[in-house]
Amino acid sequence: MTHRIAILGASGYTGAELVRLIATHPGMRITALSADRKAGMEMADVFPFLRHLDLPKLVKIDEIDFSNIDLCFCALPHATSQEVISKLPRDLKIVDLSADFRLRDPAEYEKWYGRAHSAVEMQKEAVYGLTEFYRDEITAARLVAGTGCNAATGQFALRPLIAAGVIDLDDIVIDLKAGVSGAGRSLKENLLHAELSGGTHAYSAGGKHRHLGEFDQEFSKIAGRPVLVQFTPHLLPMNRGILATVYVKGDPKAVHATLAGAYTKEPFLRVLPFGTLPSTRDIAGSNFCHLGVTADRIPGRAIVVAVLDNLTKGSSGQAIQNANLMLGLEETAGLMLAPVFP
Repeated sequence: MTHRIAILGASGYTGAELVRLIATHPGMRITALSADRKAGMEMADVFPFLRHLDLPKLVKIDEIDFSNIDLCFCALPHATSQEVISKLPRDLKIVDLSADFRLRDPAEYEKWYGRAHSAVEMQKEAVYGLTEFYRDEITAARLVAGTGCNAATGQFALRPLIAAGVIDLDDIVIDLKAGVSGAGRSLKENLLHAELSGGTHAYSAGGKHRHLGEFDQEFSKIAGRPVLVQFTPHLLPMNRGILATVYVKGDPKAVHATLAGAYTKEPFLRVLPFGTLPSTRDIAGSNFCHLGVTADRIPGRAIVVAVLDNLTKGSSGQAIQNANLMLGLEETAGLMLAPVFP
């Protein structure tokens, strides 16, 4: 059976990535694409790299007949999704790629995003979309909230370690580097080539980054008590990719064994041999996450490095992984693409 798919916000980076992946998906067919300012345009005019595909024209959301849609991906800006999704049919399956439904507590959403949530009942209904840890809930869900790309990277490195009790929960540092596409496609002065190329910088330091809300929520839930990590992201002049270097207090071999054991059967997570660290170039354009562990020179400390593509495993690929479960398809369907190299 081929499932009919709509993508709202198809003119952004994550929307285009959804189209790229679904184009060869054996169980999905794109039947509606929406954009706001680009409504009426052909997708090939917005993204020439997709011109080989036979795709529907971009339209306004209110022009879509959702009675003919089996599942809808919402790749809309933060704060816009909650208003749009609350007006969609109640029997429609939805995977949201924004931040609007990631935090379960409305007070926490208001704290991190600076405004009250406008769809609190739906916020309670949403299932957190980190597929490897919420499979059963996602399979039965109507609304899935995709994780933040930075938050996903850090969680893949740390969730099994927190659950197994092999690290000190009060001594966790996440130093993360991210590609510029994670900032979205809209024009921003600090993302101009002349402003960004040839340098790098930290941003949202000192506990200001919104993905900390996801770390707080998920790590504290696992541990059964508050867990606060130090987290500083850095913007790199590369298009795709995230590399998180995580510093923890614990036996390095135990840390490696715990991650390797937790991910042995995971199709998209690869733990490298002890002492081997991954690179973003090895996962570009794919739904894979590679992890490596090495010992620090200080005894009793370990370094974990996790890499993934922010647009694929960190967003659109993960969204399709979740949609596969929601539609009763193989979880890996359409996602076993090899990374692009060089």
